[in-house]
Amino acid sequence: MPKRLLLLVSLASLAAPAFAVDPAIKKQLEKLDPATRLEQSCDTEAMSRITKDSAGFKPDKVIAYTFKDPIAGDNSLHAPGAVFRSKGDWYHLSFTCITGPQHINVRQLDYQIGEKVPRDKWGKYYLYD
Repeated sequence: MPKRLLLLVSLASLAAPAFAVDPAIKKQLEKLDPATRLEQSCDTEAMSRITKDSAGFKPDKVIAYTFKDPIAGDNSLHAPGAVFRSKGDWYHLSFTCITGPQHINVRQLDYQIGEKVPRDKWGKYYLYD
């Protein structure tokens, strides 16, 4: 788990307009099992796109499995029960992500932002400040 946390912190700083993976991040992703790599690549791209596309949001965390388990395909992840944190608040998120066969480069991401998650529900879903 600590290795995964370190990767999440490292990936959180990668919020570029296009998902261009620098060599250091790519090396970290390559160390992960394919399923984790797929999820981490998609979560990071979702943060990047929300930052770029949605005025007012500054996501620093995406969790693909908060309200429903994500559905993984060979090179895709559908996360209908995701959330993201922006400026200390959590928001519902649904996304579908398609990557290349190595699960590093995101080729397509479609997402929809939902309502803010009420603070009194955070404990139930293990959300935090």
